[in-house]
Order: sequence, then structure tokens, then C-alpha cells
Amino acid sequence: MRWACPERWVWGWVIVALLGLWVWALRDRKQALSHLVDAGLLPQLAEQVDYRSRALKAAIVMIGVLFLVIALIGPQWGFRWQEIKRRGVDLVIALDVSKSMLAQDVKPSRLERAKLAIQELVPMLKGDRIGLVAFAGTSFVQCPLTVDYGAFSLTLDELDTHSIPRGGTAIANAIRDSLKVFASSAPDSRALIIITDGESHEGDPLSAAKEAAKQGVKIFTVGVGTPEGELVPITDAQGNQTFLKDREGRTVKSHLAEGLLQQIALEIGGSYIRATPTAFGLDLLYRDRIAALHQQEFESTMKKQYELRFQWALAVALFLLTCEPLISDRRRMVDR
Repeated sequence: MRWACPERWVWGWVIVALLGLWVWALRDRKQALSHLVDAGLLPQLAEQVDYRSRALKAAIVMIGVLFLVIALIGPQWGFRWQEIKRRGVDLVIALDVSKSMLAQDVKPSRLERAKLAIQELVPMLKGDRIGLVAFAGTSFVQCPLTVDYGAFSLTLDELDTHSIPRGGTAIANAIRDSLKVFASSAPDSRALIIITDGESHEGDPLSAAKEAAKQGVKIFTVGVGTPEGELVPITDAQGNQTFLKDREGRTVKSHLAEGLLQQIALEIGGSYIRATPTAFGLDLLYRDRIAALHQQEFESTMKKQYELRFQWALAVALFLLTCEPLISDRRRMVDR
């Protein structure tokens, strides 16, 4: 036998509370009688009370409540096989892990805020497959399409600015690697979210976006950062905090390049959003645009469906609680 909701056993304290209440009420009644009635009359009054019946009534109530708790927990036995068909979309997230994502114009940093927003998105996925592509000066598939959201979250946690040694921001490479991830999915069920500050230094992102559109991929771009920009803090080999510098030794100030991201989204009928410290926007993007895409049917599986048998426990509880008022706790007095 199994239990549908074993955590509800905590309601067993109700039975203990009823037992304590019954003992307290019994003592309180005896004390009240001793104050109101002469001690010599107590034995005569006690003859009218059937204490065994009174204890039986209390036991019936407690057992009835016990069966109510059992019904609430949901006993299960016996099962049948049920075919489970899973439907959803294929979503790939391309995340910029270049050093410019260390800028702190979005707290705690652009990269950490993006990772947090993705983690908050994962619980919203109901059967959708999700994959992860990391990119900087080049790109690689960090996690292929999967419904194992726990494994996806672990691979996301491992990403940092050291994941790709080559500097730069190759958005075009990220789009093309994402297309490889979509190889086994239906063309009208593909969505790609690119999260970056938009400073692309290599390749032709627009050409890659047009190529993706031909393969039925909807691209949504998310800009992280501020147009005003921010210095990029880094830690040197000695562990000292400093700021990123270019080849000429000048301190680099990273800006959000919205123009490119807006153009990519416009070319393929997607949308662009600017993330803010208080509202990143992935939840709205998923609900309003991605969840509305055609949902493909993935492989079906057979699952044991256990039969819920709470009815018998509920029937016993109702029977006992109905019978309890019918039992008298008064003795039948015989004329002497």
C-alpha cells in the first residue's frame, strides 16, 4: 500500500489533542461535581453514569477521526498502466559569458542576474524541452535539449566568464550552434532566447538570424545592461580587483548595444526586451510569445497509475461518527 500525501500524517496530532481534551473534560467535570454536590450524594449520582459507555463514545470519536486522517492522506493500492503523452516546445537559451557581462550596472552583475532569471523561468516549463548554449568569442552547446530540468540547472550554475577562454561576443556563432541543437525538433516549435549586452565583435548576426528564420526558429533577444554603460571589474592573477582594459591599456566601459538586438528580433518576427534590475522579462516573454507556439508531441511513456482508495476509510469514519451520538452514557435504572 502507498500513500498519496504522506506529509499529511502530521494531522495525527488531532487525535492526541482529542484524547487530552477528553481526559481534561473528565477531570474538570468531577471537580465541578465535587464543588456543587455534597460528597455523600456523589456515589448515588455516579450510579447514573456509565463510564464504560462514556469511554466507548470517546474511543469511537477518536477512531473516527483517525480514519478521517487516513482518508485525507490517501491510501493507494492496485494500479493500472496509463500512456502519458508529453507536448511542448523546444527552447534554447544562448547566454553571453564574455567578460563584459561582469559589469554591475545590473546587480549583482549582468551574468549573475541573467542566470537567476533563467532559473526562475525553469519552473514555468511544463513538458517543454530546454537547451543551453554559452558564447563569448566562440560558442559551444552547454546542455542539449532535455526535460531534465535539474540537470539543466546544474549546467547553468557551472557557467561563468572563464567557461570560454576566447574573448569577444560572437552572437552569429551562438545562433548557428543553436540551430544544431534544434536538429531533431519540429520547425514550428522552436524558440531561441539570446541574452547578451549586444556587443558583437565577430561574424554576421543578421545573416545567422535570417538562416534561423528559414528553419522555423523564432528568435527573442534580451538586452542586459544600460546604454550609459559601466566599467567591467575583473580579478587579476594576484587576486587584486581591477578593471578590464583594452590592448592599448585604456579602461573599457561596456554599453548595452540595443540596436543590433532589436534588428535581429525585427528580421525574424521575434521581439526584443530590455532587462531591468527589478523585471528581467523572461516570464512574460515565455507566457505571451513562446508558450503560444505550436506544441509538438514528444515520445509517449507508460506510467503506473495507482488507484486511490480513500473511500473505505471515509465510509468507516462517517459510520463511527454517526453511531457515537446513538450510544447513551446513562445507566438504565431498575426500580428497587
